[in-house]
Amino acid sequence: MPPPPEPIWEQRWHPLREEWVLFTAHRGGRPWIGELKAADVAPDSYDPTCALCPGNQRLGGVNPPYRGVYWFPNDLPCFGSDAPDWSDSQTADDLYRRRPAVGTAEVVCYHPDHAKTMAGLTPAEVTAVVDLWAERTAALAVRPDVNHVLIFENKGSAVGTSNPHPHCQIYAGGLVYGHAVREVESSRRHQARTGEFLGQGILARELAGPRVVAENDAFVACVPWFARYAYEVLVLPRRQLTSLVDLAASERAALASMLREVAIRYDNLWRMPMPYVMAIHQAPTDGGDYAAFPFHVEFHPPLRTPDTLKYLAGPEIGGGSMTNESNPDEKAAELRAAGGPHYKRPSPDPVATPTEPAP
Repeated sequence: MPPPPEPIWEQRWHPLREEWVLFTAHRGGRPWIGELKAADVAPDSYDPTCALCPGNQRLGGVNPPYRGVYWFPNDLPCFGSDAPDWSDSQTADDLYRRRPAVGTAEVVCYHPDHAKTMAGLTPAEVTAVVDLWAERTAALAVRPDVNHVLIFENKGSAVGTSNPHPHCQIYAGGLVYGHAVREVESSRRHQARTGEFLGQGILARELAGPRVVAENDAFVACVPWFARYAYEVLVLPRRQLTSLVDLAASERAALASMLREVAIRYDNLWRMPMPYVMAIHQAPTDGGDYAAFPFHVEFHPPLRTPDTLKYLAGPEIGGGSMTNESNPDEKAAELRAAGGPHYKRPSPDPVATPTEPAP
């Protein structure tokens, strides 16, 4: 048996969340006799039991025979426009407080093909998805019951997705999600202290380091220095932005290209569908001043190896702080090497791929 790697014990500051992440890369190859995760099996292009396939029945009606990107109000939303008002509650307790969960939730189907993923869409198809995200953000942001628009995708059984059909969800309600609250505070404090936009400061440091995975004229994808997961990727804009609605048409296309590029590299890494949680981080919509907010997209894949999950256990759930058993520089190099056409689609794409960063 080879000797164990030299231990390196290190904490790195996460500037967006203002918390410490523990790095123990020497523990990445520790003996593992726990549960192993099998790769998801690719589904058929149509599933008659799927609530998202064209023409199928859902709880809220029947899907039309859609051919491109398609959205509809969630049939079981987590927010409601007629949520009960608890302001007249007889229990006025400043410790145990409650308020109505007002707002709405929507589902966005990327494509009618049940077997597709973002990695398998064309650049134009992903651009249509990003265009819809921007349109829905703009429409929802003006609603008086919406203080924040959260767009996220859960891909793969490892992250608990209930349906493999290519889709994401939009949660828009009176709740400003916790990460956005922390990023509002961290970006304001950073700008007050340095005069610098936090997102631009992170971008400058990543461009100067070895962790860039791919880049184009408007966006950069990297495994950040402070990554919480082994193959975590941030997609950062080259200019200061706060929301999807700030993007010009060319930037929406560039963002689509970069998201697709990340998804392809994930799948190419181990030649299997990579599970992940993708979240679009954008400023609250409650009318406040969020000029310093760092718009970005985060990918959180839960796998450390093709069959081993990064479990959130004692240190994470019990202690409340993340431990990363990998080296972000090395993981970025692996994702850079996984570029090119999707492993299931060897022919080149009809448009140029993003510029490869220097090794």
